Amino acid sequence: MAAPTVTVDRSAPEPRRARRGGRGLPRVGTAAGAGLLLYAGAPPRQLWWLAPVAFAVLWVVLYGRSVRAGFGYGFAFGLGFFVPLLSWVGEFVGPLPWLALAGVEALVLALAGAGVAVVSRMPAASLWAAGVWVAAEALIARVPFGGFPWGRVAFGQPTGVFLPVAAIGGAPLLTAAVVLTGFGSGELLRRLARGCPRREHRAPWLAVPALLAVAPVITGVVTARLLAGMTTVDGQAVVALVQGNVPRAGLDFNAQRRAVLDNHVARTMRLAADVAAGRDPAPALVIWPENSSDIDPLRNPDARAAINRAARAIGVPILVGAVLRTDDGHYTNTMIVWGPRAGPGERHNKRRLQPFGEYMPYRGFFRLFSPYVDRAGSFVPGNGDGAVDIGPVRVGVATCYEVVFDDLVRQSVRSGAQLLAVPTNNATFGFTEMTYQQQAISRVRAVEHGRTVLVAATSGVSAVIDPDGTVEQHTTLFRPDALMARVPLRSGTTPATRLGAVPEWLLAALGVLGVAVTLIPRGRR
Repeated sequence: MAAPTVTVDRSAPEPRRARRGGRGLPRVGTAAGAGLLLYAGAPPRQLWWLAPVAFAVLWVVLYGRSVRAGFGYGFAFGLGFFVPLLSWVGEFVGPLPWLALAGVEALVLALAGAGVAVVSRMPAASLWAAGVWVAAEALIARVPFGGFPWGRVAFGQPTGVFLPVAAIGGAPLLTAAVVLTGFGSGELLRRLARGCPRREHRAPWLAVPALLAVAPVITGVVTARLLAGMTTVDGQAVVALVQGNVPRAGLDFNAQRRAVLDNHVARTMRLAADVAAGRDPAPALVIWPENSSDIDPLRNPDARAAINRAARAIGVPILVGAVLRTDDGHYTNTMIVWGPRAGPGERHNKRRLQPFGEYMPYRGFFRLFSPYVDRAGSFVPGNGDGAVDIGPVRVGVATCYEVVFDDLVRQSVRSGAQLLAVPTNNATFGFTEMTYQQQAISRVRAVEHGRTVLVAATSGVSAVIDPDGTVEQHTTLFRPDALMARVPLRSGTTPATRLGAVPEWLLAALGVLGVAVTLIPRGRR
């Protein structure tokens, strides 16, 4: 008798895999939602506490997952964060450059997600995971094209209990504090939801994640009380910031370059009249924004005469943002100390240039994707120590994009800067959130180095920021204005300035070590 024939329908889906896929989709949505939550807490909103909540949610999603799953969930988190955060990139050039940049940044957070998933079952896992996140941000800050660290977690903390931590270990330690609190809270909630099998073991079982979640908050509160004693006040100076405004927003804001220069001259002349009439105190120095003179004043007699007129009227040196043409046909983005009698003096040439804006890498290749490629400049970077003497004051200069790089701002302070100036030009980005995000970065730098930060913007928002990160004065967008403030001149350095990149490398090494320790035995098995 023949055995019965059994027919197997191989086209039918496997129930187990279907269930896994069904569970994965909600996790992808939750990871993306956590990224959106992180963005929701970013400037101009003052919801700093949303950041640790976002990382607590992400921890629950990543805990115990495979490397592949962690990569996917990290990528979803990155897209949820970077796509809205960087929307200003596409304001005038369209969605392709914006989404491409957001995608590249999200890929680095995908690597972070994979690393966090790997170390999530280690003892004190949230500590290792915080190191993984710092390592990912260190990568973003360096590659590609010199890095783009705009979306670091630290830069979303211009207020709140975590901010003082920046004075200890800079932006990397501030990032680690926020992430550690979030991951520690997520692990604590996960354990509470899971339930401890034995009551007598419950306290030690919950103690480690609770400690890791609370320790950064306590550190921030204690550091806030110590900030005043970290640097020394050597005196005071009255400073003036001039915001001349531009004819219009957009990529062609400087099409009327002479109008931009005339705006800054006119607003400075008005300020000089107020000083002469006794309505304002006499300043020790005046700061103009980046690109306040896109006409080379060293080659153009009319531009030179206009700046001379403003400097002589106010009677003190002006830090002028100018575009200078080199002998070989390239350009430098330069801040010039312009004296009322001596004229042009010390210079700060922008050291870290913005790719796809001030210069175009692989111009021929990228021209295939966007017609705006040919509008990128041909600037060359400068060198120097990032500080200039403006009258009696030593001023550190971080021109616009430079403020996002730890090493550049730190070098300015180490070179003796008593104040930090951030001359910037945000007119290209209109009324987007970009200018507020940049101001938040400047606030973190103020606390990190214990210095007053002066933000001078062509179209706003200009601001005077105290060493504790408080915005004392600010302007509004697209209105000519001037700010006058008496600010402290400080010497000495914070631990963050002295330690430099050491906290970043130690934290990044901790994360990489945790991943390696976990993966190597797994590979042997």
